[in-house]
Amino acid sequence: MTNPYPVLYSFRRCPYAMRARLVLYASNIKCELREVVLRDKPDEMLKISAKGTVPVLQLADGTVIDESHDIICWAINQSDPHCWKSYLDEMNTLVEVNDFKFKQHLDKYKYSSRNQELSKEEHRQNGEFFLELLEKRLESKSFLSASQMTVTDLAIFPFIRQFAFVDKNYFDNLPYPKLQNWLEWHLNSDIFKNIMFKYDQWKPEIETIYFP
Repeated sequence: MTNPYPVLYSFRRCPYAMRARLVLYASNIKCELREVVLRDKPDEMLKISAKGTVPVLQLADGTVIDESHDIICWAINQSDPHCWKSYLDEMNTLVEVNDFKFKQHLDKYKYSSRNQELSKEEHRQNGEFFLELLEKRLESKSFLSASQMTVTDLAIFPFIRQFAFVDKNYFDNLPYPKLQNWLEWHLNSDIFKNIMFKYDQWKPEIETIYFP
């Protein structure tokens, strides 16, 4: 019997998987959720996406989408209850900076012991260009694209969260009050709480879990 719902391979703490779950949840798209342990990736996922990273979304017709940005765009084009489609271009611009410039500094900051060409503090400082950019965007509105949350915020939030929690005390004392308030709002939001439930590692024999 064909599965009527997309299958989402995810890992709870991965920011890319997090952004996909946030938008799938906001779009009211029901999926079969398969929680992955990255050191023990299921063959079923590797057969459909050889790159071996999450998230991976397999649609009911067998189509595979294995980039978080593409999953977001697919979701909004399938179901857009909050009228976010008009923000996709703006989201794309910020995602490009986030994914291809900021994220490399974030990873080196978080895993500074593996990246000793610069100190942890220097890696952190290199990433602050993006915090400054976001702070400026938030000076005129409460969220990144509008006066209320949009898909842009959901695409970026998991990465700022990751940066902040490398050293939360340091982050809280940076001169970015708008960004700090924005982050706290998202951390306390119902949508974030609802996509962060803990699930056991998926195995073919376990009972099917649906998300949301």
